[in-house]
Amino acid sequence: MLFRRLLQLYLGLALYGTSMALMVHANLGLDPWDVFHQGVAAQLGWSFGTVVIVTGALVLLAWIPFKQRPGLGTLSNVVVLGVVADAMLALLPPVPSIFARALLFTAGLLLNAVATAAYIGARFGPGPRDGLMTALVKRTGGSVRLVRTCIEVSVLLLGWVLGGGVGVGTVAYALLIGPLVQPLLPILDATRASTALPDAPVATSRSA
Repeated sequence: MLFRRLLQLYLGLALYGTSMALMVHANLGLDPWDVFHQGVAAQLGWSFGTVVIVTGALVLLAWIPFKQRPGLGTLSNVVVLGVVADAMLALLPPVPSIFARALLFTAGLLLNAVATAAYIGARFGPGPRDGLMTALVKRTGGSVRLVRTCIEVSVLLLGWVLGGGVGVGTVAYALLIGPLVQPLLPILDATRASTALPDAPVATSRSA
């Protein structure tokens, strides 16, 4: 059981990093956190993956005042997503046509849904960004929907101001990721828990 969960965790994170690269390469718009990552990368001249890693680490530090404890999945999330995303972005060939870019984004979105359900289902702890959201929910007493929306709108606006890619893909991700992930969660729940998984990560990013 433990081996299966570990395999599912790291496979899910690797697929998540791959899905990020596909959507970035499609250049049709990104989810809020990746808009932020891309904007920061554009301003600092860093690679996209480096910004993902640094942001994850900084968000993890923000857990400290809330006494939120990271799990193996949390710490692995910080490193694996950025490393895999950079590796895939270096390998992907140019995609000139809008049709090919649309196919690439669709593949990235679908893969992102599978990857999200896989790493959440491994049950080794939430990603840094999801953990920050749950900590704020506990501290403020606000609803998951309200807190998540405030966080994602904030990072989306900041990322857009910094030059991150906002487009039709951003809207598509916001509308479709939840419905795509939800039916996959019970299928990829490695512990086969009888109770439903929390819906906080589903409201993503990303989960990450």
